[in-house]
Amino acid sequence: MAKARDEFAGQPSQRQLRVGELVRKELSDILTRGRVSDPDLDGVIITVPEVRMSPDLRWADVLVMPMGGRDVEVVLEALKRNAKYLRGQVARRVTMKYTCDLRFVADTRFDDDDLITRLLHEPSIRKDFADGGIDDEDDQGEDDRD
Repeated sequence: MAKARDEFAGQPSQRQLRVGELVRKELSDILTRGRVSDPDLDGVIITVPEVRMSPDLRWADVLVMPMGGRDVEVVLEALKRNAKYLRGQVARRVTMKYTCDLRFVADTRFDDDDLITRLLHEPSIRKDFADGGIDDEDDQGEDDRD
């Protein structure tokens, strides 16, 4: 008999989600209040939509995007330079046995969504939807083997 946990394999645990949200909230607050003194971050509004924690809670992948999507690489480099300072600030605000190391990653989910939307509106793809997609006759023989 299969374990009930098998259906959730690869999904973050409740603990990972809870800690990730705490770290996200505190990092957002630190960056919003301008507590980081770096010339590349001065006057830049940075959104932190998600923090993904490793299973052992030692690493946090922080998804960030500067408002307007401009100068993403410059902002990422500035955040990486200040990762130790930000880690210390998070450690003061969130009580954990170990403070997680922060890895900053550009949040490309909106760009990915736009790409998928553009692809779905291409004439060749729309034609496939209008035709009904894949032929069902080819798949019928494979399903009857059971």
